[in-house]
Amino acid sequence: MIEEKYRVLAEAAIESVPGIKRTGIRVLDLRERYLKILMPLEGNINHVGMMYAGSLFTLGELPGGVIIMVSYEPGKFVPIVKEVGIRFRRPALTDVTLELEWTKEHADKIEAEALEKGKADFTLDMELKDAGGEAVALVNGIWQIRPMPQGMANPFK
Repeated sequence: MIEEKYRVLAEAAIESVPGIKRTGIRVLDLRERYLKILMPLEGNINHVGMMYAGSLFTLGELPGGVIIMVSYEPGKFVPIVKEVGIRFRRPALTDVTLELEWTKEHADKIEAEALEKGKADFTLDMELKDAGGEAVALVNGIWQIRPMPQGMANPFK
């Protein structure tokens, strides 16, 4: 369930990048410091009948920005991806989901660093799971937040 205050954000996260929108990715649940996203198998099948690696990568990259938008006041920070790695464990033959949750303490620590230093890096280690709950891929990466520059349009309003 998407909390009402995050409905516009859920739509913007997908609609703002045409390549993401084309995958058919869906936000299933969005609330404070939590997200669950689904990549459908339909429309993302490769030449051998399993989910396309690029679609799995997209599913693994998107949460680094979305978690920022549900952890802080929208428009307070700009998320930037610095590095993302993916390890494919088994073929994805169903829809694939990813869940991510932060504690308030974790979010507060990143925010304090960003406000003090003008930026803060954070790492994410996530599992992409098939319909049976098996990890089909492991994603790890580094993202960064910076305070929204004055005059920059907030893409999530």
